[in-house]
Amino acid sequence: MNNNSPKLQKQLNPLAVWGLAFGCIIGWGSFFNPGLKFLPKAGTIGTVVAMLAGALIMVIIAVSYNYLIPRYPTAGGEFAYARAIFGPRHAFVCGWFLVIAYITNVPMNATTFGYMTRFLFNEKLAVVPLYEIAGFHVYLSEVLISIAAILLLAFFSIKGIKIAGRIQSIFAISLAVSVVIIAVSAVFSSYTHLADFKPFFSPNAQSTGESISGVISILAIAPWAFVGFDTIPQSCEEFNFSTKKVFRIMLIAIAFGAFVYISNTLVAATAMSENYVAALNDESISWLLGYSVKNMLGWPGLIILGVALSCAILTGLLGFLTATSRLMYSMAKNGYLPSFFARLNPKTNTPVNAILFCAATSIVGPLFGRTALGWFVDMSAIGAAIGFAYTCFAAAITSKKRKDAENWKSVHTFSIIGGVFSLLFIIMFIPGMPAALDAPSLIMLGVWILFGVIFYAARKRNNNFN
Repeated sequence: MNNNSPKLQKQLNPLAVWGLAFGCIIGWGSFFNPGLKFLPKAGTIGTVVAMLAGALIMVIIAVSYNYLIPRYPTAGGEFAYARAIFGPRHAFVCGWFLVIAYITNVPMNATTFGYMTRFLFNEKLAVVPLYEIAGFHVYLSEVLISIAAILLLAFFSIKGIKIAGRIQSIFAISLAVSVVIIAVSAVFSSYTHLADFKPFFSPNAQSTGESISGVISILAIAPWAFVGFDTIPQSCEEFNFSTKKVFRIMLIAIAFGAFVYISNTLVAATAMSENYVAALNDESISWLLGYSVKNMLGWPGLIILGVALSCAILTGLLGFLTATSRLMYSMAKNGYLPSFFARLNPKTNTPVNAILFCAATSIVGPLFGRTALGWFVDMSAIGAAIGFAYTCFAAAITSKKRKDAENWKSVHTFSIIGGVFSLLFIIMFIPGMPAALDAPSLIMLGVWILFGVIFYAARKRNNNFN
């Protein structure tokens, strides 16, 4: 690319960057996983402990990002750090897994958008049944709604980062306000009973060890739950402000994210007029948080919840389209992906081909229905953890080598701690561990790795790496 080629524009303000980070952290999972995963595996207090611990670990990892962003102010983030410190092979591994971590969140959020309409409209919009996957019926109407959401947000993403940033800010603020309203309402609602906090830990735990295992299983997906603050460096070429504000933005995004996860989980449990353990086994209650809010506030509350979930889904779609496209743009610009993905729209200066590719591949997700959501979560968590690990160890090496910060010793220490936690997250998904991958996730991971090996060999043979 020559000097006359279009470049990414510096049009993102701090609020927009916070919106991108917070919007990526909070997607469909914080609204559906309280009933699907959190409460069944860890209970109320167990989930709170896991989320607080996860948020604290993310803050430790964020120290490494804060150190590296001003030293490598280029799109690509973790990929750029791995390339500078560890070389082409590690850069490709880091970038390849980050692509899957980010891009899987697009169909995840879109699929939930279609599924949400089934609950809010009592399945009136669930028309033209297609097939059934693992007990979940897939309807053409829901698939089309999900695809429409992907295409709409892809359009705004292509229109320019300034427009996308404004939209993201509005959605993110609306999301935060809606969740606060529901949380405050739950505190004062007559439907809220402290007794519904029980059991504090996994409903199926027979011992302390099993309770701890349940907490660990939720903590293990923290890289997926909080993936979003790390998307900030993907768009750092487009900041119109000093990188000195980055760490504060990350902290606020992580704190808001932890609040939403914990609040939604407690509301799902305490707003029930009956014990949630029985509700978890009731197949008619497909969305525990929605059922709880409807009991507590009726249709007005459900409308507020619908606004919150819609904003969460839309911010997730737009945020991860932005992050994935910038990552692919950076990898392509340096020869790790075909140059096709490095093309910028001459009018809006956005990586148009990368955005269109993300949208096109994400359209496949809704065809698998809700069943595929769990598979995507595992893939995203592993990819994010690998990106965290490379960033932390790159910061540890760089800070000790350069000693170019007054607090370089603290940065070095926190980076090593963050790197160790990142490796532990990866280990938790090994078969036999509390968060071991199930068969579909293992197959998807194996296929992605195989494609990566083939693609790397082809690019290396042609000496395409810069």
